[in-house]
Amino acid sequence: MLFLALLCFACGCVATAILVRFGAEHARRYGLGVPQRFHVGHVPRLGGAAMLAGCSLGWAWMALSGPMELTNQIRIDGWTAMTLWTVTAIPTMAGIIEDLTQRLGPRFRLLLTGLAAVIAVSVLGLGVTRLDLPGVDALWLAYPWLGIALAIFAITGLPHAFNLIDGYNGLAGLVALICCLAIAYVALQVGDRQLAAIVIALAGATAGFLVWNYPRGLIFAGDGGAYLWGVVIAIACIMLVQRHPQVSPWFPALLLIYPVWETIFSIWRKAIRGQSPGVADALHFHQLIYRRIVRGVFHDDESRRMLMRNNRTSPYLWGFSLLTVCPAVLFWNKTHVLMGFTLLFVISYLYAYSSIVRFRVPRWLRR
Repeated sequence: MLFLALLCFACGCVATAILVRFGAEHARRYGLGVPQRFHVGHVPRLGGAAMLAGCSLGWAWMALSGPMELTNQIRIDGWTAMTLWTVTAIPTMAGIIEDLTQRLGPRFRLLLTGLAAVIAVSVLGLGVTRLDLPGVDALWLAYPWLGIALAIFAITGLPHAFNLIDGYNGLAGLVALICCLAIAYVALQVGDRQLAAIVIALAGATAGFLVWNYPRGLIFAGDGGAYLWGVVIAIACIMLVQRHPQVSPWFPALLLIYPVWETIFSIWRKAIRGQSPGVADALHFHQLIYRRIVRGVFHDDESRRMLMRNNRTSPYLWGFSLLTVCPAVLFWNKTHVLMGFTLLFVISYLYAYSSIVRFRVPRWLRR
């Protein structure tokens, strides 16, 4: 498995380096006045293409090692590998097209992620078969289509949740990397080496991308990268809970509560203001931290100053995310504990957001 991680890391790192060298011209098409822009200059947003290349190589290695009689103990059949690549490539390529042209509307991208979700659920037989809630599980067994619908909803929505938190150098990338490692750890605990290897491939490719993304910000993941993270992690979480009854369905809920709750809260926040959820703004949690907490950076060069503030924003969110990842990994089979930590995160998020908006941030947090 270490070889698989290194293989995907090397491919992701080299592919990202190539895009950094030759992708600068495409970056000029990205608007200068969009509210989510927090950098100076033209930076390519093609990291998703590099990570897709790294994942594809890793999955191909696992699929072809059997027929080619290569030394590899972790294998997947060709049909599973092709299905996995298809359902990840559809939304990822849509995101890459949007990153290149800025002309692929959010509704069309949502439709394509939904199409990928339907293919994944149909071909791989995915479904959320239980929620470990008294009374609800009986309803779930009586109406299996509820679990299928929830699986489609999760695979469709999580890519856009990662896209929402992808605002600063290394932020969404490291969150995705940590989530992949957490899923791999639990998968190994229950003996599912194949599922662990699938997410390890994504983790390796993401690590190769982060070499160029943080702290220098030479390339961004873009919509393509966010969609890749979301689709693979959503499928892996559903497969993990579906295959192994000892894994609580609240493990992925707590593990991914940061991007999921950020999306839910953003939709609610825009709805009460009469705005469409698809309209971009600069009031997300990570943007407020950038504007109101990470302030003490002074430099004569504007681009240098903005880059330093950008880099100092991500660690705040990494720490915030670890508050959910750590208990999720420690209590992956204890539903009530996971539910309690999930509720605690929601309360903490609302308190932190309210404090930042009202300028009630402790002094020791403001740098």
